[in-house]
Amino acid sequence: MNNSIITEFMILGLSQNPELQGVLFIVFLLIYLVAFLGNLIIVIAIIYNTTLHTPMYVLLLSLAIVDIICTTSIISKMLGTMLTSGRTISYGGCMSQLFFFTWSLGAEMVLFTTMAYDRYVAICFPLHYSTVMNHHMCMALLSIVMAIAVTNSWVHTGLILKLTFCGPNTIDHFFCEIPPLLSLSCSPVKVNEVMVYIADITLAVGDFTLTCISSAFIIAAILHICTAAGKRKAFSTCSSHLIVVSLYYWPVIYTYVRPASSYTFERDKVVAALYTLVTPTLNPVVYSFRNKEMQTGIKKVFSFLKH
Repeated sequence: MNNSIITEFMILGLSQNPELQGVLFIVFLLIYLVAFLGNLIIVIAIIYNTTLHTPMYVLLLSLAIVDIICTTSIISKMLGTMLTSGRTISYGGCMSQLFFFTWSLGAEMVLFTTMAYDRYVAICFPLHYSTVMNHHMCMALLSIVMAIAVTNSWVHTGLILKLTFCGPNTIDHFFCEIPPLLSLSCSPVKVNEVMVYIADITLAVGDFTLTCISSAFIIAAILHICTAAGKRKAFSTCSSHLIVVSLYYWPVIYTYVRPASSYTFERDKVVAALYTLVTPTLNPVVYSFRNKEMQTGIKKVFSFLKH
């Protein structure tokens, strides 16, 4: 229930310099188009090609959908405020944006771990892969991902909804995120900070640790079974995946592990751009477009569209 005096928030965005607004609009429009179209191509290619209806590609499909929701919930509003003089967002709109962003944040972190487990089974236990990662296991893992993501989002959004906002109503950020909202509240935020800290340690640190452990087992298996050329290719793939995952997890850990009083929003806005904009743009390239089966699937879609 909304007990707040505030009915809308003012979002400052990345910069208040009028001369930069045009440049930032073009840059973020291009980023959004690349992220949106890249992930949309993956969604269409996997749905259209029955040969890609395997656990690995179903997980990639889920990741692409999460990235589309994440970028759309944030950048569409940000681009809209850049085009108009009004930078306001209603209280309900802000809470909706917070819910969908927090949901996508939790879903992406758990999906990264699930995908790492899928690759671990495929490389370390290839003869048992089809038995372990069957359709039922894949659906069970996705159900767990969604359950964790929804629970995480409901808890944090619900706790924010219980806070009172008396003013000021200026969010020094480019979207409604937990840290800047906590700094504006005139209610005690200790419970919110504790829950954010628990979620950060459990989801961000926990999932990142599990992903690194899976990657270590994969690298160890590669050393025993691959040729020199195969090792180079596998190490290149593993390293690129770990770089993208690190670009996601470390900024999230940095942002959410601190109390609200320690946030410095000028710096934190740049950090937030890494996990809200950069990673969803890189995911299609690192996880899908370099994959030969995916390349074949995309070509089939475009050849069908031509006809």
